[in-house]
Amino acid sequence: MTGWPIWLLVLIFVVAAAVVWVAGIQLSRTTDVLDSRLHIGSALGGLIVLAVATNLPEIAITVSAALSGDLSVALGNILGGIALQTVVLVILDAWGKRGKNVPPLTYRAASLVLVLEAVVVVAVLAIVMAGSQLPALVFLRLSPDVVLIAVVWVIGLLLVKRAGSSLPWERKGNAPDASPHVAGHRRSKPESPHQQWSTGRVWLVFGISALATLAAGVMLEASGDAASKQIGLSGVLFGATVLALATSLPEISTGLQAVKQGDDNLAMSDIFGGNAFLPVLFLVATLISGRAVLPHANASDVYLTALAALLTLIYCVGLVFRPTTRVLGMGVDSATVLVTYLLGVAGLFAVTGA
Repeated sequence: MTGWPIWLLVLIFVVAAAVVWVAGIQLSRTTDVLDSRLHIGSALGGLIVLAVATNLPEIAITVSAALSGDLSVALGNILGGIALQTVVLVILDAWGKRGKNVPPLTYRAASLVLVLEAVVVVAVLAIVMAGSQLPALVFLRLSPDVVLIAVVWVIGLLLVKRAGSSLPWERKGNAPDASPHVAGHRRSKPESPHQQWSTGRVWLVFGISALATLAAGVMLEASGDAASKQIGLSGVLFGATVLALATSLPEISTGLQAVKQGDDNLAMSDIFGGNAFLPVLFLVATLISGRAVLPHANASDVYLTALAALLTLIYCVGLVFRPTTRVLGMGVDSATVLVTYLLGVAGLFAVTGA
């Protein structure tokens, strides 16, 4: 697609983004129905299925980038995607539930389980930064850093699962005036309109949506990469901003739906859970490319990782202190995240020299 006209590349990118939006919503809804009917909602397998299903665009882009050998797009999309998906919580806070007497998102969704999920995200990101400084060691198409990321992610799932059922705190770590919710990692979502469908029909829609998402993800990466090169935008800047926003569209849509139906805890859990899963895709990229991915990370990749960890920690503090002050229709913690992200993107341009 390198020689294609810019207008055609932009059109393909926009259409692919629209497909990701629609197919992502269908994936989320059908996964909920299958999760309920197969009785895997509280099992580790169910958690993994949900994480994979809701991150199919990122999986498609990572696989496509690894096959083409352009790992900079995969690195930028994953690490920039974590930062941008954290900013999705700003959107959910500002537009999810409006009203003069409505408290901010972190006040309503207060839970120690959410704090634990955020800690898992930071732990995984710390391994990413450490792995970027290691020599390029590969054995059986695997490197120790990506294996450790996957192990920590699984341990985090187990800890979150356990915390959802028992914590040595009053009310299982939930604030007494927080919005009602089911504690844990992606356990239940607002009632899906597909609950009345037959299981066969649900599987069919799930399969079609998955294939559409995978195909659209490949088109997003290919058209966006070609367009960014024509306008002189580096792969890491493109992956961290435009591409990351496009692949975050399903999280925005389903998150707004969850907040409007009163499941604030689920909205935050989906974001933290997805962010913890994304670095596991480096293992996939390593297996496909046969190269140690993280040691090839450049300064901008490490910068994005630190920015994502900082944004997550800001929300950690918000969940602990539960601020009631609103700024421009959002909690003071969300406003802080937004300002920090904008400053971070400005700093990214300075780091890349773009």
